[in-house]
Amino acid sequence: MEHPNALRWDGAPGHYEVHYLTLTDRATGVGAWIRYSLLAGSSQGASCALWMILVDPRDEPATRIGRMASFGIDELRAQTEPFELSIAGATLTDYSMAGAFDDVAWDLRWTTPPLGYRHVHPLLRRAGAARTELVLPHPDLSIDGQITVAGRGLELSGARGQQAHLWGSKHAASWAWAHCNDFTSIGGEPRPGSFIDGVSALLVAGSRELGTGTPVIARIDGRELRSISPVRVLANYSVFALTGWRLEAIGSQLKLVVDVDASRDQLAGVTYHDPDGELAYCYNSETASMRMNVYERARRVGGWRHIDTLVAPGRAHFEYAQRTPIPDIELLIR
Repeated sequence: MEHPNALRWDGAPGHYEVHYLTLTDRATGVGAWIRYSLLAGSSQGASCALWMILVDPRDEPATRIGRMASFGIDELRAQTEPFELSIAGATLTDYSMAGAFDDVAWDLRWTTPPLGYRHVHPLLRRAGAARTELVLPHPDLSIDGQITVAGRGLELSGARGQQAHLWGSKHAASWAWAHCNDFTSIGGEPRPGSFIDGVSALLVAGSRELGTGTPVIARIDGRELRSISPVRVLANYSVFALTGWRLEAIGSQLKLVVDVDASRDQLAGVTYHDPDGELAYCYNSETASMRMNVYERARRVGGWRHIDTLVAPGRAHFEYAQRTPIPDIELLIR
């Protein structure tokens, strides 16, 4: 497989691409989202950008800070082996992320080598059925370093998070996404090594809504679930809204029933731009909560047997998006 972080843009118009990192600091509850992006418009030239979102739930109401800086495409550099992406001097490698602009700066590092979980099944990829592809080079990170945003300094030691890579020609009409890799048991015992990452996109043909497509990747106590086959993507149960998501994902041996809840006052509103100029409005939380019930196949009890419940209060990542803005939630990035 090609390096999971390798830049996919070939220089042609009609393409967008994003490398991003999300994390939540358990010591403070603060969540952060850092985004390196490029946009090659269908009728305009290409550009690149850096984003930083930080949410501090300790304040009342929660502090939400968003910053973005845009640059000409000549400020983007990329190489595959060893992987390094640079935008205006801000770098991303397989083991670090560092940069600064305006009043924000970050210097982050981790030791986990890249993996490469894919949400799009090879059959769908070869058929060109997905207008966006998502890959997880680093789904389960322990992150050290520093973040500074608008005078607020955050020292990180073992903060849990992930780094992902996506690209395509157009965003979906509406979608939800969630990630978590900082679970405990109901009793509070840490469950290292477990993570889940899923997305559910509204499927539209013309003016008709056809349901949702919901690929899910997970690892639970060393057992993997890859619910990404064309049949499963269409069959996985999914209902999402601005502040939550209920989903069920089935793999060969495991079934996950997941509830995600996000506080409305901790949502950070941002604007995504499609290559054709259409806008999507995204409402993101790095301080959401997740509860996941885990089942395994057991023929003697009617198909599935409950084996575990994992929770992550305030430590899950969630995003909801649609094509019109929510009137009473500020867009931190336009």
